[in-house]
Amino acid sequence: MSTVVDILDPSGLQVLAGDEPEFFAPATANLVDRLISEYRAARRDVEAVASIMSAPDHRGALSYFLEGNADKTDRRYGLPSVESLFKLDGALGKLNATYWSRALQLTDVYDCMPQKRRDEWNEQIREMKTPDFEEETVRSTLEALLALRTQFFAERIDGVFRGLSGEHVTNRPEGFFKRMILSYVFDQFGTVNYNMAGLINDLRVVVAKFMGRDEPRYATAGTLLTRIMASGTGEWNSIDGGALRVRVYKKGTAHLEVHPDMAWRLNQVLAYLYPLAIPAQHRKRPERRQKDFPLMQRPLPFQVLDLFASQLDRHGRGGNSFTFGYDAKANARAYDEASRVLELLGGTQTRSGSFVFDYPVHPVLWTVVTTGCVPDERAHQFYPTPERLGEECLRLAAIGPTDTVLEPSAGRAALAEHLPVERTTCVEISALNCEILRARGFHTVQADFLAWSREQHAAGWRAQRVVMNPPFANGRAQLHVEAAASLLTPGGRLVAILPASMRDKELLAGFEHTWSEVYDNEFAGTSVSVVILVAQAVAGPACATAEGKQP
Repeated sequence: MSTVVDILDPSGLQVLAGDEPEFFAPATANLVDRLISEYRAARRDVEAVASIMSAPDHRGALSYFLEGNADKTDRRYGLPSVESLFKLDGALGKLNATYWSRALQLTDVYDCMPQKRRDEWNEQIREMKTPDFEEETVRSTLEALLALRTQFFAERIDGVFRGLSGEHVTNRPEGFFKRMILSYVFDQFGTVNYNMAGLINDLRVVVAKFMGRDEPRYATAGTLLTRIMASGTGEWNSIDGGALRVRVYKKGTAHLEVHPDMAWRLNQVLAYLYPLAIPAQHRKRPERRQKDFPLMQRPLPFQVLDLFASQLDRHGRGGNSFTFGYDAKANARAYDEASRVLELLGGTQTRSGSFVFDYPVHPVLWTVVTTGCVPDERAHQFYPTPERLGEECLRLAAIGPTDTVLEPSAGRAALAEHLPVERTTCVEISALNCEILRARGFHTVQADFLAWSREQHAAGWRAQRVVMNPPFANGRAQLHVEAAASLLTPGGRLVAILPASMRDKELLAGFEHTWSEVYDNEFAGTSVSVVILVAQAVAGPACATAEGKQP
């Protein structure tokens, strides 16, 4: 019979083998020794005070202190008696609860517990019902918790599944392939319920393990949900590099979808716990890739995302600059990675250390925090258009004062910035890039351009000019050029940056083709040679007869 330890990720690396990264850091012996020593000293003080205050000779004097130093409100509602105020049992209950809480923080075990266990510990600490903080009890408890990290893994997954709303018929006991609904994630005022957020965080932690990432901190799930609620309800939000999708509603529910590449592994764990409950087909790797549910394999570390979130909360959400706080460099690695992200987004660092942008950057950074990543440049065939080529494309496009312009696969506006903002429609697949384009003032559509162009062609939408730098790999340049040409008005013009190997080919029927010289080594990080095509529509099926309509 297999165990949870035997479950493997797609690369064949054991998720829960004995040599995997610790679920939480064990406390060093000297820290535990110090905590126990502090507890013993504090307990001696508490017992000494209780002994003194319980003496009959002192009660009369103490009552003068209580009554003489109380304000009017205290007197109105009655003062506690000396006997009740200095009861030893109550003081020791608070003392024990305080030191157990500190012990849990020493090992990071609180962050790594499944939400159900965290709730149980919270209740014991809140109700001050923890056992005495004695050395033997403390060490054996911490050792037991450390030994349970494999069980915690399964409990996290089971806890999410058990926490699903029983009021929605879509919550079926078939594992994580179905959409899941959690109730009471927000109260009537839109405030997040951190117990329910903890269940979502449990799921994020397990998924992070499957992806080989560091783990999100417990509190970040609440911050993330609050941000999603603030940005609008009823819309899907991709988080953690596309591993999960979340949408929230004002009535307090949250809908979750797990990427199929993650769902089948989660179902393997559920099948281990409940062998007869999960259908066999839901425990296998999906045969097809989900084109509408892209998964980024290398999201940003959670430490980097936490750094952005903390700085954004501190410095507000507006303006064209971003400044790290004085404490941001405490984690040098996270700071360096965050700085590289800011540069990737178009920021220029000033002498004072601030990063300056030519668009409002804070909404874009919140998108980075929510999605967990910036687009993978190679996967998206994202190579920003150099300034020189952008200016030449603008000249060749000969855009008139009333011409509408289409920029497919617009990226982060390296080419679009040369076009008239108020008359340009940008199409871009990356949510983050769309945020940048909108921040720059462009009318932006988030979509796969090839699919979008078919819909718009059928609907009769047209533009007078197309200016584009399409993806080159796997014949995509030809497909994108043909799709863009189908959206031109009669007499319209298409200007495209293309691989030099396409030069002098008749790509579009019904168009006059003019080719530029070959440009070598223009794109940073590549040795590709390119040309610029000017395709002028004359007649033929590639050009529609409909007048241009805005989408």
